[in-house]
Amino acid sequence: MSGHSKWHNIQAKKGKADAKRGKVFTKIGKEIAVAVKTGGSSPDTNAKLRDVIAKAKASNMPQDTITRAIKKGAGELDGVNYEEIVYEGYGAAGVAVIVNTLTDNKNRTAGNVRYIFDRSNGNLGSTGCVSFMFQRKGQIVIERKDGLDEDEVMMAALDAGAEDFNAEEEVFEITTAVEDFGAVREALETAGYEFLTAELTMIPDTYTALNMEDAEKVQKLIDKLEDDDDVQDVYHNAEFPEEWEG
Repeated sequence: MSGHSKWHNIQAKKGKADAKRGKVFTKIGKEIAVAVKTGGSSPDTNAKLRDVIAKAKASNMPQDTITRAIKKGAGELDGVNYEEIVYEGYGAAGVAVIVNTLTDNKNRTAGNVRYIFDRSNGNLGSTGCVSFMFQRKGQIVIERKDGLDEDEVMMAALDAGAEDFNAEEEVFEITTAVEDFGAVREALETAGYEFLTAELTMIPDTYTALNMEDAEKVQKLIDKLEDDDDVQDVYHNAEFPEEWEG
């Protein structure tokens, strides 16, 4: 199975996430609380909650932190009501950018996101201006380790209902339809596979290749957006140069 490698982008994102683990846990905690408010506190009956918990575990979020977030969402602990708002725009070289936020203050978040775009060689656009260039998919990344057979991992993923399998030098990338993500993830978990990432994401149909100068500008935009407390996820179609360190 083939497909454009996204591991370079995932690797850069994961490295930054590791360096800011406390902030990552806070953001995932907000997602858990929102999932609980939407569909209840039991992962057995709330598929969205199951998916977010899987994302939390792939990020090495402690179980007690996950439990506390569930209790906040269920109203057992003091919590905040968050609203999901999506922003779209462009970075340097016309890179398409989607910003998912969870906020308790729409004016603050809108102002912050616009300010970051303006100060980072970008332009905030209208709803729908770039989202048509992306597809929402489930994405699971498994690290290549001694003893993991590529064909076995591929067959396990495809038999579970995955759409695509891509073998990279360091990882295996598995892509699923949104409605199949939970079943594929659970099947691979049951088979004993551990994930570097496991989440619903936005995958671009095409990528914009960047030179080093534009890569630096786009990375600055992404970093500033991800540093904002209201921003949950940043999706883009940038293809960074091979030599890019991030």
